[in-house]
Amino acid sequence: MEKILIVEDDRAVQKALKHLFVSTGYAVEVARDGKAGLESLASAPPTAVVLDLRLPEISGQEVCRQMKKSLPTLPVVVLSACSDVVDKVLLLELGADDYVTKPFSPRELLARVQASIRRATRLSATPDIFAFDDVSINFNKMELTQAGQPVQLTAQEFKVLRFFVQNQDRVISREELLNEVWGYQSYPSTRTVDNHILRLRQKLEKDPSRPNHFKTMHGAGYKFVR
Repeated sequence: MEKILIVEDDRAVQKALKHLFVSTGYAVEVARDGKAGLESLASAPPTAVVLDLRLPEISGQEVCRQMKKSLPTLPVVVLSACSDVVDKVLLLELGADDYVTKPFSPRELLARVQASIRRATRLSATPDIFAFDDVSINFNKMELTQAGQPVQLTAQEFKVLRFFVQNQDRVISREELLNEVWGYQSYPSTRTVDNHILRLRQKLEKDPSRPNHFKTMHGAGYKFVR
């Protein structure tokens, strides 16, 4: 049975979330703070995590960062009372798979968690080890080297790169990248995708102005070529 880990300090919200997922057929484990959530993750990794942003002792942002560092493909859906776009961007950079604002619709939350699980399943089908040119990637460890030297990528850059590797030689629109990698159907701007591609080119292409691997397909999107 698939298990959902709920990291939430509000008892009423805990109860509502547990009822939602149990009634849908999931096993549920509840952690009342970030420390307990990280301990639960270490002892028995869940299928997905629903994570409150404001937690005692350890912040939701830090819990998210540590969870994604430990298990990069683990779906983490964040709950927050704040709808600030800056918070959303920060959490996505830390690797969160989706962001739901309180008060939330149970049906919407369930759909987002299930969509995150589906995306993670597709991404996990990608080989953990991948190489092109002088670039070597270990997706499982979130480590990348170029010509033997380590290159730092954010959690979100790794997710974008993994999606490209999984779909190499196929033209991918900005909207598909937003939906499949970020999980947002109404993200602030498709410029977000362009910025991530630009950073990948700057870090991994020999000549970012004339990319050999992360190609722009004018009017259509992007294509990764090995």
